[in-house]
Amino acid sequence: MLTVVRHILPLAALTLSTLIIEAEAQPALPTSAADSAKPAKPYRILTSGKQITIKSTKDIKSVMVWSSEGNRILEQKEVNNSSYNFRISVNEKIFFIRLQLADGKVYSEKIGIQ
Repeated sequence: MLTVVRHILPLAALTLSTLIIEAEAQPALPTSAADSAKPAKPYRILTSGKQITIKSTKDIKSVMVWSSEGNRILEQKEVNNSSYNFRISVNEKIFFIRLQLADGKVYSEKIGIQ
């Protein structure tokens, strides 16, 4: 009987430790789209050729635009309007836009133009 306990005890300890490790694992990633959905952005960026229009639900405080090579294309402060449009004057296709809204939140986005 003592020999049987000596063989079962290590097996029980191993099983128990496996259960504890599995219980401490990270939770599974969300499976539904509602769980992983990001909040909607309070603005939209519309492009038509080299014409860019930014429309926001809140007033836009400032706009900055850089090319993919790091050259600053535009910096406009004190926009104080819910929409802003401008024309790209360089022959590049990828740009980065930084918006600051009136509530102080800052957003940045990469865009491409034709």
